[in-house]
Amino acid sequence: MDYYSIAVVLIALAAIFGYVNVRFLKLPNTIGLMVISILFSLGLMAAGSIDNRLSEWEIQLVSQIDFKTLLMEGMLSFLLFAGALHIDFKQLKEQRLPIIIFATIGVLISTFLIGGLIYGILQMIGLAQPFIYCLLFGALISPTDPIAVLGILKQAGVPHKLEAKIAGESLFNDGIGVVVFITIYEIAGGGAHGGHVGFSEILTLFAEEVGGGILLGLLMGFIAYYLMRTIDNYEVEVLITLALVMGGYYLASMLHFSGPLAMVIAGLMIGHDRFRTSSMSETTEKYVDQFWELLDVLLNAVLFVLIGLEIVILPFNQSYIIAGLLAIPIVLLSRYIALTIPIKLLERQLDFIPKTNLIMTWGGLRGGISIALALALTGEMPRDLLLTMTYVVVVFSIIVQGLTVKGLVKKVAA
Repeated sequence: MDYYSIAVVLIALAAIFGYVNVRFLKLPNTIGLMVISILFSLGLMAAGSIDNRLSEWEIQLVSQIDFKTLLMEGMLSFLLFAGALHIDFKQLKEQRLPIIIFATIGVLISTFLIGGLIYGILQMIGLAQPFIYCLLFGALISPTDPIAVLGILKQAGVPHKLEAKIAGESLFNDGIGVVVFITIYEIAGGGAHGGHVGFSEILTLFAEEVGGGILLGLLMGFIAYYLMRTIDNYEVEVLITLALVMGGYYLASMLHFSGPLAMVIAGLMIGHDRFRTSSMSETTEKYVDQFWELLDVLLNAVLFVLIGLEIVILPFNQSYIIAGLLAIPIVLLSRYIALTIPIKLLERQLDFIPKTNLIMTWGGLRGGISIALALALTGEMPRDLLLTMTYVVVVFSIIVQGLTVKGLVKKVAA
């Protein structure tokens, strides 16, 4: 099946599943699409006992899609830029200190907590693994997914200050989390250094990825600002934003900078009120916003359909699924602790609403990025185990946490 045929199938399924959800289930779009996709996949697998042609067709379809490459090198740049473009910059600026701490120190604390607890749990259930691989799981599951988080927050009624913290953290900890994952991946022997990575190399890698990504995002955002300020043509200006995302992400990968961080910074610059008023007419602003909102909706739909379809390639090993179920409370507890430490340190300086750590723990959803990172693991690593655990945590996060976070917010805020 060629790329065009795959795209046709995915968009057709997204449209059909989206209609079924809106017409009958009435769930939030991202959750509804994934639920229907999983049920669709399970239905085809069950029907395979009678006629396996449909289930084999789906397996063939999913096997031909490089999910990791499609998301990390294709869709992610557009989704992060679109998400950052519509963030309330004023609230983000006011909450910058906790956001930075949550996205850096919080991710590191969570990574090591999850790694240590998973190491112990896997030993207890007879699936013992070297600590470095448990740490690798901690790194890939710790970052909250901005794609999932931003989609749910729109409907959850979270207070603005807290929404800025959760949304801002998810946008930045995605980039930081990927860098942490790459670093541990190199140490584990999956990268170019074959496991021989010194402390100075780790610092250099981290500085290049994070610092380079931020600087590139600022540079690309300024270039786009200059170009858009000197003309008044909404068609060309929309193309400039599109070129910024595609070219900027490609350039980041060539320079070994963090593409996700570059896109977040560029999106925040383009979306800033001062940038908008000085570089875009009302017509341009309207078309830019509508273009990126539409692209965001389309790519989100395809992504969550893909997450649901990915279930057909998972190894259905009972022990692996049990490990995934045991990982759910570990991931939640580790995030709660990782958030509580900086909140306690900052509570005298900043105005946190009651139960901030509880809402941020439950509202910090995992999504496609974690699955993409798990799919990047090599055959020499316990890939099937970690992929299954990741998928179980992600499905629970999006469906259970996503459907109940609005009720939690109402209960806590009441």
